[in-house]
Amino acid sequence: MVNELVKRNLTPRRKLRIAIFGGRGIPSTYSGNETFFIELAPRLVERGHEVIVYCRKALFKERPPEYKGVRLIYLPSIETKNLGTFTHTFACMIDVLRRDVDAMLVTNVANALHCVIPRLFRQNCALNVDGIEWKRGKWGPVGKAYFYMNAWLSGKILPKGIVTDAYAMRQLYLDEFRTPSACIAYGGNIESSTNPEVVRDYGLEPREYYLVLSRMVPENSADLIIDGFNRSVTRRTLAIVGDANYRSKFVADLKACAGSRVRFLGHVSNRNHMKEFFCNAYAYIHGHTVGGTNPTLLHALGYSACILARNNPFNAEVLDGHGLLFQDASDLAAKIQLIEDRPEVAEDCRRCAPERIRTVYNWDRITDQYEELFCQLADGADPTKVHSSVLGVDEKTEIPVA
Repeated sequence: MVNELVKRNLTPRRKLRIAIFGGRGIPSTYSGNETFFIELAPRLVERGHEVIVYCRKALFKERPPEYKGVRLIYLPSIETKNLGTFTHTFACMIDVLRRDVDAMLVTNVANALHCVIPRLFRQNCALNVDGIEWKRGKWGPVGKAYFYMNAWLSGKILPKGIVTDAYAMRQLYLDEFRTPSACIAYGGNIESSTNPEVVRDYGLEPREYYLVLSRMVPENSADLIIDGFNRSVTRRTLAIVGDANYRSKFVADLKACAGSRVRFLGHVSNRNHMKEFFCNAYAYIHGHTVGGTNPTLLHALGYSACILARNNPFNAEVLDGHGLLFQDASDLAAKIQLIEDRPEVAEDCRRCAPERIRTVYNWDRITDQYEELFCQLADGADPTKVHSSVLGVDEKTEIPVA
């Protein structure tokens, strides 16, 4: 371990007490936040740190006291679309003040205002701002204005604690808000299919379906994907795994107009089942538009999927040529037709996809990055000014302020 630290020029490690919150908690797999907590927190425990993850009490029927050595604390929340995250994070902020932690990590830019509390009490706090929440279609004008205000304030509340998960997102915060950040991506794992019979339990056949796995919200492009798929000529099925966690006219309209070749499978919480969906799909179609390093896209790479992704700076940064990009429904139909007519193209994509995880987005490397961040916070350093680069560069990099 010491030799590796010297080799990578990282901050020397010491044992820390760390709190992580802002999502639903673990072992939920509802969104990228929960996947992130599940992967990062136990790895930090394995390295000797004491880690607390806060969970939204109302969402867990069973409440074990720990998960893989991570201490779980369950606190209340008002479970509505607008108040669940807000109220739970406030409860976490009050509780964590008495836990004597060395550093805390909060996720979701919606929680930026809450970070005034640790700032006032001189606690070491980092905020992972995640995606561009103010552009998400599920929020009305007031909600979008609230998220934008939080994004604008985040660097002023935590001038030494903002974390972005992609270089494109780091640049966005510099250009839009003049906010520097430490850039640390999410990670992924490399796995292969162990039980293809799982997909048959859902009425699918291996390599006979295209997969969409996302929350059913407008910015994830399910309507565009269905349109593009229906324009293509294929005997295969489009399987959509995911749903909205609230009543949605958008989802109702999709289901009413999708057509007979599209199957809606709803939310699937079993991680092994999700792995089999990816591994056995003919191709995975990724329509996300307002995120940074999207965890679902990393899953697809690690599970050797042929990937068709919406063309934007975030998806292009993650794939870096390890998949195909599409602009709109017409272009998606053309890309589907390409891999239908030339299956060797799909096979080449599957073969090269895991290399992106192996070389850039592996969880041990990401854990190194966060461990360094927590040490820097605990030591009073400024991670937004000097922090190890995440995308294959080991030297510490100065981050300019626009």
